[in-house]
Amino acid sequence: MPYQYEQNGQAIYDESFATIRREAELSGFDQDEEQVVVRMIHAAGMIGLEKFVKFTPGMVAAARSAMESGAPIFCDARMVSEGVTRPRLPADNKVICTLHAEGIYELAKEMGNTRSAAALEHWRNQLDGAIVAIGNAPTALFHLLNMLEDPDCPRPAAIIGCPVGFIGAAESKDALWKDQPVPCMIVEGRLGGSAMTVAAINAIASRKE
Repeated sequence: MPYQYEQNGQAIYDESFATIRREAELSGFDQDEEQVVVRMIHAAGMIGLEKFVKFTPGMVAAARSAMESGAPIFCDARMVSEGVTRPRLPADNKVICTLHAEGIYELAKEMGNTRSAAALEHWRNQLDGAIVAIGNAPTALFHLLNMLEDPDCPRPAAIIGCPVGFIGAAESKDALWKDQPVPCMIVEGRLGGSAMTVAAINAIASRKE
């Protein structure tokens, strides 16, 4: 017998988000934050993710305002930059990943660090008012925090800190949350990754649905 399943795309979409809002504990988030968290839960397929997502006050509004002003979005990995839905961006924003830029291998070797960390050096002079999205590499987030220790380093408008993994991921996000150099959000612990980070970017880029 053929499989029976929902074939209406809009019905799947609507019921997916209705299920999330029915089952997730969203009462601790304001309206802007809830929109982001719901998108992240949808991307991860994980009710309960909301327990690990934290925002500094006004982070979503600050990031959205920056996007609407044309701020670039710097991403630590191509999996993040390629996932951003360009038509959602409010000002034809540039989405930039420099992980494979010329000379990155050599710079990483010179720094004694990963390519993910070295790639951020290409952002340094363009960070002012930008959005930074770290979805994969804890070393990138740690290096960003070290860069921002320099008072002469330009400040981004907001940081999405969602690196994933077993070595350094939780620690890098704890460091971001402790320092809070600019408005930021994190997913606590080992959780994170490209899909969650892209979902956050796309949700911030969109007005309430």
